[in-house]
Amino acid sequence: MISLKQKSKGFTIVELLIVIVVIAILATLVIVTFTGIQQKARDSQRQTDIDALDSHLEAYYADNGYYPTLNDLQTSSWVADNMKGLDPESLTSPDGKAIADTAGTGGSGGWAYGYTTTGCTATSPSSTSNECTSFQLKANLEGGSSFTKSSNTQGSGS
Repeated sequence: MISLKQKSKGFTIVELLIVIVVIAILATLVIVTFTGIQQKARDSQRQTDIDALDSHLEAYYADNGYYPTLNDLQTSSWVADNMKGLDPESLTSPDGKAIADTAGTGGSGGWAYGYTTTGCTATSPSSTSNECTSFQLKANLEGGSSFTKSSNTQGSGS
């Protein structure tokens, strides 16, 4: 006797939809987690860069008795001559923004590092004879907070 009911081979539409939904949920979790890890990695890099720059600025101060200006730090030849051992990439944020006078806050301005000086001998930041008595380094983090380092002489300048 021939059976009219044949066993179908394959999956039902409901089974396929359940599998697709489960895969979509897992993919979403992976993407959200990965994005958070990347953000933390960039913030960690910002803190490492600021720490490295801070230690080199303090060493420069110990040798010369003053801190350099922003213009000095933006000149690659000056950095190579005066900040021996500093990775030039430490002056650039993870998203490629060069050090500036104020820390960037994301968006079109990027996440640039901020470097401000006080107690400088010249009024023009581009003056070649400008010597400063204190500085502040700042990096705005993607998590919404900021990371700041100040010179050891903070407060002793004007």
